Amino acid sequence: MERRFVIQLHTTAGGRHYDLMLQAGKALATWRLETLPAELGPGQHVEAIALPDHRLAYLDYEGPISRGRGSVRIVETGSYRLEAQEEGCWRFELLGRNFDGQFILRRLAGERWSLQRLDAPPAPHEASADPR
Repeated sequence: MERRFVIQLHTTAGGRHYDLMLQAGKALATWRLETLPAELGPGQHVEAIALPDHRLAYLDYEGPISRGRGSVRIVETGSYRLEAQEEGCWRFELLGRNFDGQFILRRLAGERWSLQRLDAPPAPHEASADPR
């Protein structure tokens, strides 16, 4: 079953990070990342900090966050296929506007998780040459 995802660039007075949000029923399971998933090579991983679930409205939201928590801008969106999910482990494929990829999220301890890319990023599309 395909579900929606979004990656937002979250800018605060203290800096910038990315929020990965995966649709899970009537909410968005959310993790804070310091690196975009698209920038990971096969086998590479980045720490992911679990955040409280977000409302589905964040799938399309860009702008200021209440109570002075900065602002967000969408940097990637699309659908994802959940291939396996069990306690502390999500395996999924992101199918975005700008990149696709297979990933696994594993809980390390508490709110600390690891996001690992499983596949090699696809080669960039080359412009087809005109044979004339």
